Amino acid sequence: MPVIEVMDLRKSYAGRPAVDGVSFAVEEGEIFGVLGPNGAGKTTTVECVEGLRVPDSGVVRVTGLDPVADHARVARVLGAQLQESELQAKLTVREALELYAAFYPKPLDWGPLAERLGLTAKLTTRFGKLSGGQKQRLFIALALIGDPRIVVLDELTTGLDPRARRDTWELIEDVRTRGVTVLLVTHFMEEAQRLCDRIAVIDKGRVAALDTPAGLIRRSAGSTVISFTPSAPLDEAELNALPALASVEHRDGRITLAGTDETVNAVITLLARHRVTARQLRVSDATLDDAFLDLTGDATKEAAV
Repeated sequence: MPVIEVMDLRKSYAGRPAVDGVSFAVEEGEIFGVLGPNGAGKTTTVECVEGLRVPDSGVVRVTGLDPVADHARVARVLGAQLQESELQAKLTVREALELYAAFYPKPLDWGPLAERLGLTAKLTTRFGKLSGGQKQRLFIALALIGDPRIVVLDELTTGLDPRARRDTWELIEDVRTRGVTVLLVTHFMEEAQRLCDRIAVIDKGRVAALDTPAGLIRRSAGSTVISFTPSAPLDEAELNALPALASVEHRDGRITLAGTDETVNAVITLLARHRVTARQLRVSDATLDDAFLDLTGDATKEAAV
């Protein structure tokens, strides 16, 4: 049985649907990602999983329990790092760790956890004096301190510098090796591509796609990207006629095409036929960013307006 089940979840605010029939299941020991544009319904979905919001309809189960009706029992097995959290400003890091450890019958030793998250030097610092990144690391520690069976991480590495972000990724990978199931909400594509076993892309309150990171990338309109600066102009009609071509872009004399391996081979043939040299040639696989934009492009544009 999956440790998290969400079936036809719906939640509206002032008559406007924020979550509109979301369904997915998370297997034990999995890192399951939730991606989507701002306002897509990601946080509302996971807050229903955590029991912080009551669904309008649908079914949510965590280890077979209703997170609202059985909230106390769910809290024993589920740790959470929320998108926005606060502690009392005068509470020190040490006091916060000791306080949260006291909530659980068998908490983790918070010392190594604090060290791994770079908090050891800040143990006597009051919460109100911490930087945004330090607060974020403290909330990650508090989510893990109860040694939960499941942990929900909403925008895990927001505010962290690149080194701290990668250290946190390694920590989450270590947590998973201990059998902890991770539900990860993120807008960092690199983070999702590295950490997640499967990803649900939520767009306009619905699941637009659910697959592995590699599977989502394969769905991208252009799974391979080739870019170069031609030594002589190429005929636009011939470029547009290339097989499996998803897109072609011209910028400052440079041509970028998205397609498949077949497209790449055809480009090379085209260049050879016209005796055109491809300067600064680059061939790369599409990324999760590309797949995400293919799935949510319209919503992303609307959000930017």
